[in-house]
Amino acid sequence: MAQCVQSVQEFIQDSFVPLVAALCSEEAERLTRKNNLGFSELVKPFCRLTSEVHMRDPNNQLHVIKNLKIAVNNIITHSPQPGGIRKLLNDVVSVSQPTEGLVTNVITAGDYDLNISDRSVKASVPWYNNWKDTLMELNTSTFYSATTPWFESYRESFLQSMPASDHEFLNHYVACMLVVSSGEPEPVEQFLKLSQEQHRIQHSSEYAYPKWFIPNTLKYYVLLHDVSAGEEQRADSVYEEMKQRYGTQGCYLLKINSRGSNRGADEQIPDPWSQYLQKNSIQTQESYDDGPYTVISNKNADHLISDDLDNDIQDGLSNNFKAHPLQLDHLSDTSSSFDGTDYIKTTSSLHESKKTSSGTPHGACLTLTDHDRIRQFIQEFTFRGLLPHIEKTIRQLNDQLISRKGLSRSLFSATKKWFSGSKVPEKSINELKNTSGLLYPPEAPELQIRKMADLCFLVQHYELAYSCYHTAKKDFLNDQAMLYAAGALEMAAVSAFLQPGAPRPYPAHYMDTAIQTYRDICKNMVLAERCVLLSAEILKSQSKYSDAAALLIRLTSEDSDLRSALLLEQAAHCFINMKSPMVRKFAFHMILAGHRYSKAGQKKHALRCYSQAMQVYKGKGWSLAEDHINFTIGRQSFTLRQLDNAVSAFRHILINDSKQPAAQQGTFLREYLYVYKNVTQLSPDGPLPQLPLPYINNSATRVFFGHDRRPSEGEKQAATHISLDQEYDCESSHQWKELEEQVVAVVNKGIIPSNFQPTQYCLNSYSDNSKFPLAVVEEPVTVEVAFRNPLKVPLLLTDLSLLWKFQPKDFNAKHNGETKELACGNDMIGAEVIAEFLINSEETKMARLKLFPHQTGELHILGVVYNLGTIQGTMMLDGIDPSIGLQAGKFVYNGMSVRGRQELEIQGPRLNNTKEEKTSIKYGPDRRLDPIITEEMPLLEVFFINFPTGLLCGEIRKAYVEFVNVSKCPLTALKVVSKHPEFFTFELGQQFQLTNFFNQYSKTNSLFTNTKSQ
Repeated sequence: MAQCVQSVQEFIQDSFVPLVAALCSEEAERLTRKNNLGFSELVKPFCRLTSEVHMRDPNNQLHVIKNLKIAVNNIITHSPQPGGIRKLLNDVVSVSQPTEGLVTNVITAGDYDLNISDRSVKASVPWYNNWKDTLMELNTSTFYSATTPWFESYRESFLQSMPASDHEFLNHYVACMLVVSSGEPEPVEQFLKLSQEQHRIQHSSEYAYPKWFIPNTLKYYVLLHDVSAGEEQRADSVYEEMKQRYGTQGCYLLKINSRGSNRGADEQIPDPWSQYLQKNSIQTQESYDDGPYTVISNKNADHLISDDLDNDIQDGLSNNFKAHPLQLDHLSDTSSSFDGTDYIKTTSSLHESKKTSSGTPHGACLTLTDHDRIRQFIQEFTFRGLLPHIEKTIRQLNDQLISRKGLSRSLFSATKKWFSGSKVPEKSINELKNTSGLLYPPEAPELQIRKMADLCFLVQHYELAYSCYHTAKKDFLNDQAMLYAAGALEMAAVSAFLQPGAPRPYPAHYMDTAIQTYRDICKNMVLAERCVLLSAEILKSQSKYSDAAALLIRLTSEDSDLRSALLLEQAAHCFINMKSPMVRKFAFHMILAGHRYSKAGQKKHALRCYSQAMQVYKGKGWSLAEDHINFTIGRQSFTLRQLDNAVSAFRHILINDSKQPAAQQGTFLREYLYVYKNVTQLSPDGPLPQLPLPYINNSATRVFFGHDRRPSEGEKQAATHISLDQEYDCESSHQWKELEEQVVAVVNKGIIPSNFQPTQYCLNSYSDNSKFPLAVVEEPVTVEVAFRNPLKVPLLLTDLSLLWKFQPKDFNAKHNGETKELACGNDMIGAEVIAEFLINSEETKMARLKLFPHQTGELHILGVVYNLGTIQGTMMLDGIDPSIGLQAGKFVYNGMSVRGRQELEIQGPRLNNTKEEKTSIKYGPDRRLDPIITEEMPLLEVFFINFPTGLLCGEIRKAYVEFVNVSKCPLTALKVVSKHPEFFTFELGQQFQLTNFFNQYSKTNSLFTNTKSQ
């Protein structure tokens, strides 16, 4: 289980405390309401004693009680409704969420560093930064235990909201405070009325609730005096009369409100109530609609608010369960059980109530002296009233048992021995049958033993309590009263564990028997759950995490998703806290807990569980498990309006090589598109985000500069030229480069200029891309992008075009213009748009996109922008099976698409020249996507006419060459270079010069060739 704030001893002691009822007059309640508090709320922060208390046991031995806590509650006369308790527990868990911004808890388990903490939702999901590095920064060697405050809040509320039962007395009231204001006309008469009211509630058959410990309940009379408004002399005189009537140990004068309601701005008085009232803000909103009282489900909260209170008080505390908008069953259904189907509800009302309670000041009329007075009042009540009453009751019960139990049991034993003749073997728990009709009368010796045991347990006399529980257990088993026997076994086990010095080991088998009895025979899952919560904490404190996990898992069932989720999560923490942590079991049970949280309507907790489990499953090759977790994280994030997280989760599913079938992949893609569309609608003017599909092979991107050459026409045979349809030939490319260098050297008198850059019409991963390529104004720049669809469903890209940035420059004037990014107009750069581009399942397909520069400058091609969509289902479209492949124009668009982009980021070649580059990993630039747009230049096309296809050795043939300048710029100083210049010659006697010719003009010259062998 997760690490708890309290120790197991503190947890058990605070779970079972003496209960004291409070019955207030209307005037007394009005005085406390000046501080926005009821009477029971007023004394709540002071109900734990700060000093040790002593009392005598029946053997007259001194017994020391440490850190005693009592609970003062207003009276309710109706038992809590199961539906209301379910809603209460659901709300408690909903409100208790991890706090943002606190230090992360890290569990180091083997090779894993698991982030189980306040920031786990962000730090553990796969799309954030490397989680392991983050966690190692926070913790390198120390072992941190994770806390789960929502579980502790649930456990506390569950134990406090348990209705009182007849088979045990732990939730029965031991005493009752009668509170009257000194400002009443006749305070003593008011005390008498309250006493009669308490007597009527306890002894009248009209009221079956609440339960009382003994018939003669201790009544403690409290006179409440308002110091700021009341007459102190009158209060003292009334108190003297009370002492004469009730005795000095049976009454108390409590003075409060020493200051008026006008508090100075500079005064800072501590508020000890906030930690209790905010903690129970949900409970203080609960009410029941079938009685004259407002019911508070928390045992430590106010339990009675009279109908005669002011309207504002009632409005602030009432909440009708019947009006709950998302209840799953009718609360009036008496057959519903405590632990039935959980409610699924929104938490907006919870946050409102929390906000209201936290913003209201408490104790505005109280000073620090008043705080001390309240604390002193609780101590006086406990020292002089409650503990002497409990000590007296224990002695009386012990005396009755000695006198009555001895005789009756001795006769019973003798009769049993006489007729049986031998010892009866013990029956197993499965053989015993539940005598559900068996009800002990209140004066039965068996119940008196149980009552004495419970009283001893409440005052921390665990040794005597264990002895009484053990004795009662035997009697109940003999009578086959299984509910009573299970209760005695449960508390006997707890008492044995809490005994100082641990004289005997913890009897875990007692708890196992009690749990099995409650669950299987008595069909009472509430009591079984209490057993599990207690026993699991005890086993955890003894480092028996495996046993604790098995116990927690055993109680999971279909009747309560919330309970099952909490117990599965605690079982997961048990696996991770073992000496040899079982990390995969932790992750598996966190997934199960997340699923049950989701069914219970606890979306945030479900998301947290799945996110924590992802830390284990991520990167282990369990792709199907990762897909399931990420899909669930995406859906839960979308439900919680965490749209960025939802997009990232679905993106992670799509970018992995999925092993899912086509139908499931289609579902993932549609979910992603739907979530992504919701995100883009929130910020329609924001930048286009990255799309995960299709994959782009950046290194395979090719760039071609210039127009496509005219093909051959009739007798005209076009000279061969570079194109995107040709495969790259390294040897041929090298030859062309050498020829170009030779002709440049000739023109420059044998010297190649330092700024010389070989002409490259097509750039790819094999070409030299270290320098900025040159493109010409009004000549297209064609980019071939390699798309790959990793899915088994087709992808439809629409409005596909290039994303670019252009900086206009006038190279002649050396003047830089303004930078223009992502321009949509065609004034500087025109862009070609492909209306529809279909990529079939698992297909690699090339898209050729063009840009048309209209001005000189620097062009940077950043990526592609498109709408990502799908086509309809897997139906037959125009007789074509989509599983085989779809042709353009044969598909039906389903309308679900999103606009986004992908960047083209090409990594240059690795540098390996210098020593530094060899010893490190460095890459050079790749500038194929960053062309410089130059001014218009001549563009030459060449055609051959009557060019022979074969020659004889020594034969000379005449052919014609047509040179066409398709540019508007004149072309001069044309040079011809050849590897074998002796094989041809131009016809003599013709002036060979090309001047400004356009597309419709050409210059033809005769060319003589021969085939002389060298």
